[in-house]
Amino acid sequence: MLNVQNITFTYTKKSADTPVLNNLNFSVNTGEHVSIIGESGSGKSTLLKVIYGEYDLNEGNIFWNDIEILGPKYNLVVGYDFMKYVAQEFDLMPFITVEENIGKHLSNFFPKEKKERVQELLEVVELEDFAKTKVKTLSGGQKQRVALARALAKQPEIILLDEPFSHIDNFHKQSLRRSVFNYLKEKNIACIVATHDSEDVLAYADRMIVLHDSKIIANKSPQELYKSPEMPLTASFFDEFNLINDQIIYAHQLQRVDKSDLKVKVYRNYFKGHYYLIEGHTDDDIIFFENKSKLEINQEIYLEVAP
Repeated sequence: MLNVQNITFTYTKKSADTPVLNNLNFSVNTGEHVSIIGESGSGKSTLLKVIYGEYDLNEGNIFWNDIEILGPKYNLVVGYDFMKYVAQEFDLMPFITVEENIGKHLSNFFPKEKKERVQELLEVVELEDFAKTKVKTLSGGQKQRVALARALAKQPEIILLDEPFSHIDNFHKQSLRRSVFNYLKEKNIACIVATHDSEDVLAYADRMIVLHDSKIIANKSPQELYKSPEMPLTASFFDEFNLINDQIIYAHQLQRVDKSDLKVKVYRNYFKGHYYLIEGHTDDDIIFFENKSKLEINQEIYLEVAP
């Protein structure tokens, strides 16, 4: 289990500086998938680096089981064998092949096992056809997949992923996401994912931690936070929403009716595939709702929250 206890971190040691992370507390169980979300600059990436031991804490402690994770002040080499971190900068070896990068830190004393392990991971990240390709010739998305496979090579107990699919095109992202997260569950590897993409979270995370103003403002399951987001920041991560009478109402929760207190004039239609997102204007506000078909501009309609 990972235990993060009362940690505070600033990039400088001046007492007047506002902490990037301020008095954070949470835990991650073995095999658990926890997603960290928040606005840009909220400290998601910093938190992963602190957990990895890349920075020294101002206050607090971090433990993996009974091992305290310490920063560069205490460790000549950053990191621990039981933990891997995949940053947005991949730090690969460009002049050797994909399979050589993945197997770089695997023992050569067991060549058969090493070859099987590399092949297994090539399949997980869907790069079987690029095994013999030198990394320097790969796209950014392919390099990101190599970095994921290399981090998994020695089967860590916990892996930290910073925007793990941000460079990967939509043609591969969905199947790759399923493959990687299912593999982590099968191998009982704890996973912390810093992300801005709700698709990384909803179907896979056991819990979501929401960072805002240097603090944790929510730590619940995706289902709980989706159904009761509590704050606009959380709702905006999931979907289009409205604030109506100080309540957060998702666009899909509004339906057309013959008469209600909420009358809007259609202003714009946004095609979303199997539905349209409609932007409607009231005298004082903008309201978003979903409809199966495009609506006529300036048409006046009534809305209410679906039961």
